[in-house]
Amino acid sequence: MRIVVLYPELLGTYGDGGNGLVALERLGRRGIEATLDYAAIGDPLPEASLYLLGGGEDGPQRLAADLLRATDIVSRVRDGAHVLAVCAGLQILGSTFSVEGDDEYEGVGVVDVTTRRGERRSVGELCTRVGEHLLVGFENHGGRTTLASGVEPLGRVISGRGNDGEFDGFRATNVWATYAHGPVLAMNPWLCDQILESLTGRRLEPLPSAADLLYEQRCAALAP
Repeated sequence: MRIVVLYPELLGTYGDGGNGLVALERLGRRGIEATLDYAAIGDPLPEASLYLLGGGEDGPQRLAADLLRATDIVSRVRDGAHVLAVCAGLQILGSTFSVEGDDEYEGVGVVDVTTRRGERRSVGELCTRVGEHLLVGFENHGGRTTLASGVEPLGRVISGRGNDGEFDGFRATNVWATYAHGPVLAMNPWLCDQILESLTGRRLEPLPSAADLLYEQRCAALAP
């Protein structure tokens, strides 16, 4: 199993590359062999079971979108590759996104969502209800993301803003997207295991850790 962090020099502003380390560790502790690689500017898109996209500033985000649009990422996801996208990565996977005012840029088109500039920047703690779980993290973005009809949000916002003050991120076949940094998989072990179960096609045994205790503490502090 191969995990690839895409363009860490462009989309690594908030340490989201740490999601790769978390996924690798939680697989390894269960005896599942995996490798973690990084695809930099100029590298061909490597084959992977899981691609990770993080957050970044406007200029690097545009460049990352241009680079990824020139690959076959859409067909790879269609054929079974998984993707976790955070913040700028979330916006890149959509149809279009706006940065630097109202300028609109073409996204990769993995999922039918669009992002426009919001009236204000969203900065602070983010807590979202995702099924039976809470997703916790922090957000720092100026986007307002709209999901097309039929696209499911990842979860409903409890505190913070996410896409629009009501929902955060989106969920599609083999794709998870959120505005939550942290890194999000370190702060939410359950989400990491959910993705890994989809990757491996099997139910994973519980893996108690300090991360689970910290997660419980964050939930207690953030949930109403």
